[in-house]
Amino acid sequence: MSAAETPEPGARPAHRARPLPPEQRRAALVAATLPLMREHGLDVSTRQIAHAACVAEGTIFRAFPDKDSLFAATMQAALDPAPVIARLRAIDPAASLDVTLTHIVDVTRSWLTSVITLMMALHRTPAFRERHTHPRATTSDEISEAVVDLIDAHRNELRLPPREVAKLLRMLVFSSSHPVLAAEGDAMSTAQIIDAVLKGVSARPATSEGHPCC
Repeated sequence: MSAAETPEPGARPAHRARPLPPEQRRAALVAATLPLMREHGLDVSTRQIAHAACVAEGTIFRAFPDKDSLFAATMQAALDPAPVIARLRAIDPAASLDVTLTHIVDVTRSWLTSVITLMMALHRTPAFRERHTHPRATTSDEISEAVVDLIDAHRNELRLPPREVAKLLRMLVFSSSHPVLAAEGDAMSTAQIIDAVLKGVSARPATSEGHPCC
């Protein structure tokens, strides 16, 4: 812990942290650190983290050996696909195609926006740019497969194979989630994405000529 991060004499958190099992304490510290990293990248002090978590700075170092270990755990949690997959698998398989796609877009956009915001903040931090290894910030194959499985239940309603529909959906969601690709206030809404995927852009009636039937 650097001198800048050493708590002032007599300084205490506003509220004394209640005792938690080690895993719960680490999870709570990660949850408090993630919003700070999205805003400041690696330029976050343990004093800021302790204040956000309502604990003393010493509590951080009883849960993690050092600040870098906490940062690594936070990045791992932010990029973990498991919570996203769980939300996708909770979507009712009997739901209509448009409802299913709406849920897929909402779930994946929320996760992608969170990841992109974090990665952009990290890349603004010199200490992160100097690292030789960077965490992957791409949608995992597991998430993609979960999306394909959901769309596959509606294959008889589709003109394209489920995997191609999932790819198109992923590209639209990514482009509307990235602040560089979608100007503020100009990003596609969920309804616009679903409309583009289901209806396309042509005003002419769709025909099956020249298109694979699923």
